[in-house]
Amino acid sequence: MGRAFEYRRAAKEKRWDKMSRIFPKLGKAITIAAKEGGPDPDMNAALRTAIMNAKAQNMPKANIDAAIKRASGKDAANYDEIIYEGKGPHGVLVVVECATDNSTRTVANVKSYFNKLGGGLVPTGSLEFMFSRKAVFEFEKPEGKDIEELELDLIDAGLEEIDENEEIIYAYADYTNFGDLSKAFEDLGIEVKKATLQRIPNTPVEFSEEQLEEIEKLLDKLEEDDDVQAVYNNIA
Repeated sequence: MGRAFEYRRAAKEKRWDKMSRIFPKLGKAITIAAKEGGPDPDMNAALRTAIMNAKAQNMPKANIDAAIKRASGKDAANYDEIIYEGKGPHGVLVVVECATDNSTRTVANVKSYFNKLGGGLVPTGSLEFMFSRKAVFEFEKPEGKDIEELELDLIDAGLEEIDENEEIIYAYADYTNFGDLSKAFEDLGIEVKKATLQRIPNTPVEFSEEQLEEIEKLLDKLEEDDDVQAVYNNIA
């Protein structure tokens, strides 16, 4: 399996570390999870994951608690989760995941970013076959366990592949096995640092540095939007 998304992940996380919008985005994910499955993380796997990812970005506990409380408040916003697909500069394929309380505003913004920066939206579903949805778990190598042993422990939970990168290990599975693999890590006592659902390109494409500079302008603009939760592409 290719690791095209790692190029974007490294660049994105470097930017997000400096972005004032990261906590609101993480808070929105927590609020949505709490509203859909209840405010108790012990009984709500999606909320546990959202909290874990927020902690991985050093989000303060007060912010996390406030996001959970917002889910049960009288004025809690109703967020719609919407996916937009488009082609950007030089034919790069882009999938944009949004959570919004105003879809009219969101689609207008997303469409304008594509139009102004060398691209355009395509009908939803057009790019579905170009990406594979995967559950991705990041964790430190457990003491006293080798990779082969760990693979055997996790394979019944849907594990497809493990990739070791220095001190961090990445485990991949089909997105439908997200819950099973998450529970398997809990049962093994392995602390997952980050767990996400990724859209990984099936056929990554190489772009020149000059092309990437233009593409980055669009990706940056999308990621800066408050309604955008995640952006995926087919960069190799």
